[in-house]
Amino acid sequence: MNRKEKALKLYANGFNCSQVIIASFADLLDLNEEKAILMASGFGGGMGKMQNTCGAITGSYMVIGFLRGKFVEENKVSNEESGILVREFTKRFTEIHKSTNCKALIKFDIGTKEGMEEAVKAEVFKKKCSSYIITAIEILEDILSLPNTIIKK
Repeated sequence: MNRKEKALKLYANGFNCSQVIIASFADLLDLNEEKAILMASGFGGGMGKMQNTCGAITGSYMVIGFLRGKFVEENKVSNEESGILVREFTKRFTEIHKSTNCKALIKFDIGTKEGMEEAVKAEVFKKKCSSYIITAIEILEDILSLPNTIIKK
């Protein structure tokens, strides 16, 4: 099963966008799936259903940070590199979907009972959110294939 299939299966089973991104890359993160899913549990619905940054994006940022982030205090290159990759990810996602904001992307206020009911009725999670998950995985796979040091020294 590839990453996209795995993510969509998890999403269909009730996990949020951020969780399915992290879980689909758990093998690269050296995390078991359960810990990966737990780590991202508060990021769904635009971070705690506040509808800020889309969960597929925050999950992607965590993957980038884990794989290309700063660990050693003196390592300024890794810190810069992860920032560059986050910006590149965001640029590509925004070019495709025009926003990174959950509320703008799904066009429903899921913070209210009525808004959530309308979103469910419109099948927004199945129709829209699934495409955001796929896009995030495709962009992640592409930018993670870039050389480890993309910054000119």
